[in-house]
Amino acid sequence: MKWPTDRRIAWGLFLAGTLALLFTEKDVGFGRDESVYFHAAESHARWFQLLLSSPSTAFTDAALTQHFDFNHEHPALMKNLFGISYVVLHEKLHLLRPAGAFRFPAFLFAAWMLPLIFGLSRRLFGPGASIFAAVSFLLVPRQFFNSHLACFDVPIATMWVLTIYCFVQALEKPRWWLYTGLAFGAALGTKHNAWFIPVTLVPFILWRGWQLTKASGPTAHGGKENSPEARGLFFGINGVFVFGGLLYGVMVAAMGPQRFQSTFQFQSPQLGLFVIVCAIGAWLTWRLRALDVDAFRTIAPLVAMAILGPAIFYLHWPYLWHHPVDRTAWYLSFHLTHNHYTWFYLGELLRAPPFPLAYVVVKTALTVPTSIFVPMVLGFGWVFVRAVRKQVTAFEWIMVANAVMSIALISHPNVPHFGGVKHWFPSMPFLALLAAGSLERGAKGLSAWLSPKMKAATEPRVLGALAVLLCSSAFIATARVYEFGTSAYSEAAGGLPGAASLCMQRQFWANNLSGVLPWLNANARQGERVYFHENHGGQIRDNQRNGMLRADIVAVGTANEADLAIYQYHQEFRETEFNIWQALGTFRPVYGLYLDETPQLVIYRRGHK
Repeated sequence: MKWPTDRRIAWGLFLAGTLALLFTEKDVGFGRDESVYFHAAESHARWFQLLLSSPSTAFTDAALTQHFDFNHEHPALMKNLFGISYVVLHEKLHLLRPAGAFRFPAFLFAAWMLPLIFGLSRRLFGPGASIFAAVSFLLVPRQFFNSHLACFDVPIATMWVLTIYCFVQALEKPRWWLYTGLAFGAALGTKHNAWFIPVTLVPFILWRGWQLTKASGPTAHGGKENSPEARGLFFGINGVFVFGGLLYGVMVAAMGPQRFQSTFQFQSPQLGLFVIVCAIGAWLTWRLRALDVDAFRTIAPLVAMAILGPAIFYLHWPYLWHHPVDRTAWYLSFHLTHNHYTWFYLGELLRAPPFPLAYVVVKTALTVPTSIFVPMVLGFGWVFVRAVRKQVTAFEWIMVANAVMSIALISHPNVPHFGGVKHWFPSMPFLALLAAGSLERGAKGLSAWLSPKMKAATEPRVLGALAVLLCSSAFIATARVYEFGTSAYSEAAGGLPGAASLCMQRQFWANNLSGVLPWLNANARQGERVYFHENHGGQIRDNQRNGMLRADIVAVGTANEADLAIYQYHQEFRETEFNIWQALGTFRPVYGLYLDETPQLVIYRRGHK
């Protein structure tokens, strides 16, 4: 059977993405968070092994707490996959080193993003522009770097796009409403960002439901002529869930938050209310299917998300099984009250809110390669030009809403600003799709201008040439600094030196240590004591067990105890370098990591003159 061209392209993108990440994995160092997730993933994997050997013990709360309590501020899905991959690919099959085995599921999720972007883009644009949209996601240096890591930022972006992809399909095809609910549940199991996905869909769902049911007559799929009843059911379904939420609010007000939480058990009124609301909502939705298939396909994905999302969130995370409400409440509270990290931005150390409103947009402009960022901006602007002309389709509005959501959320002055650009990764695939539109329009206009002069200037050839031109500078930038991705800056910033002159954060997560480890392995004395500034013990452990750092080198906690000190450049820690000078009796480095002559890490040896 011959596959359709689009399907072959999608599989090719997935395979190319996976191989690109797999073959470059060993160059990427371990960030502070990633080493924590390695440890948590291994602990999760041990529980699955216990489950196979002693199921009765594995299901006890003591066993679940032992294996899942560490790093319970994040859901379990990705850590489960990281841990299982480690056991299978490293311990059992010996195919990958420990870090590569942990990271392999992250490669698959990042590579999965490419066919998803391609599939969404094909609803608007040709295959050439859609390939550009997909490939451009990995050509952003910081996104390519993060795609290697056994972390959650790229996987949640993939799950976000998957949920939207399933929703769009559900508007036209049967059973995709179910897939939307399953995808949303998996997204909730990936990272807390997923709770905001419905915010981008609810306005569209309400608008489309109103439009579909406002006029009497047969539906597009042969439903009965009963739009008033279909409208009543459609908004009744929404009303059931809204009313359920209001009842929860009344219960919290009447009982008090602590008593409401402490009495929320499997046989409590609180859970009973959820079951009743879901049952009524599902029944009304099924009744709507007989009246208006289009209206059903509009609301059914949201109902599936409301029912399956919380259910999958609970079932996928063993840590919640014995204490679901208390532990979920702690999890939500942790992220609602997350601490603020110090961040260097245009000469200002951001320590506490309110943060600059333009931070996210400026940071994106200074980190996304200009040849990709400009088409994104032009594509975004073109949608609004068409909106003024009332030419924008519903699908385009969904794409724009999702392109804006994460950026708008993080831009709020009171939301913690840390982690570089990774917290608005879910917006980037949709911006890449808008960039594809700019490419296609540009190719069409340029080919029309060139064709009288050059017979070979057909639109596909011009589009291909433009795509290569736009991708080339991004590819070069990524190839040069991908392993030090948190240091990458675009042409708009003047590259790394320009970003340093602009007084921007030079790097974070301490993964750039990998850049000086070869020198350290070659020049450190046997058993030498080293102060690894900003690296915690987990990172040192992972560097040693992956063969990147000699096992005899001893990490110490202060420069006073050290023979060698590795300082990581952070404006907030400038006094640390002065303290190292005093402790080691020298201010002359023996080695360093300099990217485009911009210092990232500097090594000092005691007494070096």
